[in-house]
Amino acid sequence: MNFEDQVVLITGAGSKMGIGRETARQVSKRGASVVLADIDENGLESAFDEINQYNNGKTMTIKLDVTNKDEVDKSVKQIIERFGEIDILVNNAGTSRPTRILDIPEEEWDLIFNINMKGIFFLTQAVLPYMKEANYGRIVNLSSVSGKRGGGIFGGSHYSASKAAVTGFSKAVAREMAEFGITCNTVAPGLVGGTNITDGLMTTEKETSIKEGIPVGRVGKVEDIAYSIAFLASTGASYITGEELDINGGSHID
Repeated sequence: MNFEDQVVLITGAGSKMGIGRETARQVSKRGASVVLADIDENGLESAFDEINQYNNGKTMTIKLDVTNKDEVDKSVKQIIERFGEIDILVNNAGTSRPTRILDIPEEEWDLIFNINMKGIFFLTQAVLPYMKEANYGRIVNLSSVSGKRGGGIFGGSHYSASKAAVTGFSKAVAREMAEFGITCNTVAPGLVGGTNITDGLMTTEKETSIKEGIPVGRVGKVEDIAYSIAFLASTGASYITGEELDINGGSHID
């Protein structure tokens, strides 16, 4: 895979141990100009210092609340002003809560959907005009095994619903944009160790219990997910669109 002369926008890239940061490592080491977006300014500072050394200074950071449409639109324009294009969008920003259905307050439901689904909609809508003009684009959205099996990993029903929505949205975008050389796919990870999507609420006992149900005998690593994202974002994946790639060690097999 070669990402020379391509501009990659990755949301949720601030976490040092997260999927977004690892994806940035993979594409920057292969020549991409990388835009790191996150709401966490401290995380962005750390991310910039690391990623910028891999791609000879072709790194940009943007503090971004993906649930704020004005911020999203302004940020995309800033990227275009600097790089002139956005070839690849990786919608990685997300969050989860383990709250059971009878205990979910409306504000928590809205929080999960705003970050996990509305943010993807805002970013996708903002970059598509530029991709259409270029007649080229790659969009990779983060779904989850929970969106397919109705939870049972960590997140509650609101998390499962939001991730199922990501998949449906991505398939529709794939159909609409195919004629413009734009693909849109999702990856659906199972449990990935070391990330902060659980906001520190995942217990060691729960992780051990989940691990026992994974045929390959381990939880996922960020590298497992990032490699797959990079492939779907590459020129070699031009005939794959509307696909959902399961990455879960066999814990859920369609």
